[in-house]
Amino acid sequence: QVQLVESGGGSVQPGGSLRLSCAASGRTFSYTMAWFRQPPGQEREFVAAIDWSGDTTYYADSVKGRFTISRDKSRDNNKGTLYLQMNSLQQEDTAVFYCAATPDWFLADSPNWYSASHYNYWGQGTQVTVSS
Repeated sequence: QVQLVESGGGSVQPGGSLRLSCAASGRTFSYTMAWFRQPPGQEREFVAAIDWSGDTTYYADSVKGRFTISRDKSRDNNKGTLYLQMNSLQQEDTAVFYCAATPDWFLADSPNWYSASHYNYWGQGTQVTVSS
């Protein structure tokens, strides 16, 4: 049974940084994982994704060069942590951020990387507020 628990959200001034973590349990070692976000009053949107090895990553254009996704795999195949380092935060980054995972592997440049409907497991979300 896969469980995802996000942490690290909070309030920060424009230009600041935050690091989100997602503690994953339940044999997610080989899973594709991603971050999505939902700004106030808007639809959920893709932020970043990473393959099982950590070697392949994808980013939304709005966060390229500012956000970095990475993963740290525990020696215990039943546990691992997904990260999102967010730098140069802007007011437009204000949103609830969600961790997501799927056992599926996607082909390079497949649109599935960016699609919330292709991820099976979700965390509860963590609030990020960027405000002066």
